[in-house]
Amino acid sequence: MLDDLKVIHMRDAQNVLGIAAAQWKQLEHEFTLEGNTTFNDIQTIVYAGMGGSALAALCMHTWPALDIPFEVVRDYDLPEYVGPKTLVIVASYSGNTEETLSALSQAEVKGAQVAVIAGGGKLQAAANEKGYLFAKLPKAEQPRYAVLYNFKALLEMLAVAHILPREAFADDLRQAATFLRDCSATWLPDVPTSKNVAKQLALEIIGKSAVIYSGPKMSPAAYKWKISCNENAKNVAWVGQLPEFNHNEFIGWSKQPTDKPYTVIDLRSSFEHERVQKRFEVSARLLSGMRPEPQVVQAQGRTVFEHLLWLISFGDFVTLYLAILNGVNPAPVDLVEKFKIELNT
Repeated sequence: MLDDLKVIHMRDAQNVLGIAAAQWKQLEHEFTLEGNTTFNDIQTIVYAGMGGSALAALCMHTWPALDIPFEVVRDYDLPEYVGPKTLVIVASYSGNTEETLSALSQAEVKGAQVAVIAGGGKLQAAANEKGYLFAKLPKAEQPRYAVLYNFKALLEMLAVAHILPREAFADDLRQAATFLRDCSATWLPDVPTSKNVAKQLALEIIGKSAVIYSGPKMSPAAYKWKISCNENAKNVAWVGQLPEFNHNEFIGWSKQPTDKPYTVIDLRSSFEHERVQKRFEVSARLLSGMRPEPQVVQAQGRTVFEHLLWLISFGDFVTLYLAILNGVNPAPVDLVEKFKIELNT
């Protein structure tokens, strides 16, 4: 089925596979930032966003490094410490995410310095009205397909605020874009299953729920795999992280039932702490026969950022092929839209 282009085009009516293949271009997008560019004595950064918008900020915990505290909030409420020396960046693709709008209101009450990333909506209106630093996200089929736009906008904002020098990321970003373009070409629909590792892994997952593990540096990629399993393939999925896994969840695999209806996926990177890498090996050995044998996905690339991008993009392709196998259109998330309506009635 995955080598039948007619079936793929029929089920992927919005050509999301094409969007995934072009994601590298998002890293080359030139943002024109509007509004305030003067920030004073910033000592902490809080980024408020949900779903894919939050994912862009979570990537900052892996690359590039910041020298001041950076916290990602996926909630209605900001931390108590937020004040005039905090930069609060609120991000929402639609610009109407209620949790993020709540965070903006609290940032204003607390006297924080504010910046906005959005595709429009109430957040853009607030930025325009109050002169906040603003980055407008280009149109995308769904918010989860704009993660790298969001990430690039965040980097540009931090450069404008003199928190992260542009030279700390510009060259690496360009090289990573080229790397991602070349890798994505090997996962395209016209590459047959016999040579396409994304199609091969999708076939291993079909009919089961994915449990995705990573170390701390690749945890944003693992979270994106979960999002993509949920929204692309309409599959339940879980995500966990080593070394915490070995302190609790590890033992949960050791008992009944023996036949567990899951696919375990280990996202591995040579940039993880050497003890984390050893934990993967020891865990697999001790749990052999007690859980499904892990599907090991070894990140590719020369830098930690390339490893992160490779895993994120590879996961997109795997879960899009999984959607094809499930017989569903990967683009729409109708139940989420229905939930929003019900929540406001």
